[in-house]
Amino acid sequence: MFIDTHCHISKEEEKDLSFFMQENKKNKVDKIIASFCEKESMKDAFLLSSQEDIYLSFGYHPSEAGEIQEEDLKLLEKNLTLNKVVALGEIGLDYHYGKENKLDQQDLFEKQLQIAEKMHLPVIIHSRDATYDTINLLKKYKVRGVIHCFSGSVETALEYIRMGYFLGIGGVITFKNSNLPRVIEQIPLSAIVLETDSPYLSPEPYRGRTNSSKNIPIIAQKIAEIKNVSLEEVENQTTQNAFQIFDF
Repeated sequence: MFIDTHCHISKEEEKDLSFFMQENKKNKVDKIIASFCEKESMKDAFLLSSQEDIYLSFGYHPSEAGEIQEEDLKLLEKNLTLNKVVALGEIGLDYHYGKENKLDQQDLFEKQLQIAEKMHLPVIIHSRDATYDTINLLKKYKVRGVIHCFSGSVETALEYIRMGYFLGIGGVITFKNSNLPRVIEQIPLSAIVLETDSPYLSPEPYRGRTNSSKNIPIIAQKIAEIKNVSLEEVENQTTQNAFQIFDF
């Protein structure tokens, strides 16, 4: 059994969730965590909660910084108590397009880390061009979880692992220009969970097309090749890792 620990379910997939999950299960992807990280998208999440083996995460993405009010944070706390919610996320910092609103991002990030700490929920962390600030803010709170779509250095990977975080590895590992294979060589399989971030970041040979949770085995196979282990070992260990973090 594989688990996609981070995806975004498309409108097309929402139209026939049963078919979507059947396709996943054909590829041994038995559970997924669907992320809802914008205020408007959260309204759609409740359509999924009755579907077997679809779990939810809620949080405000850094792109929402400056827009989130106190009532929105209260709504987030309420949503986090709902059945099948297993994480707070994705939340974090994104300086890729500039740091003009970094204080707003940091404020929103900290407020959500406080909620996660209070509610004893794992977090799913988005960090783009903001490693130093992300690590320093995470160290202030007693939280654990996943560094989503990890693409940093070996040194950064090892620091997150020392802090008790798992690294979310997706389709980027299959890209020809990716630095991730070198990182994967030097970190333990016990620190890795699988994710697609679908409908984005499709693995090779489907790069440029719409991604889907059913592509998780392609990511797992690439990890198996890099670490010179069997696909079954990657499957078993990453699934065990996901169960360590999330309350399915």
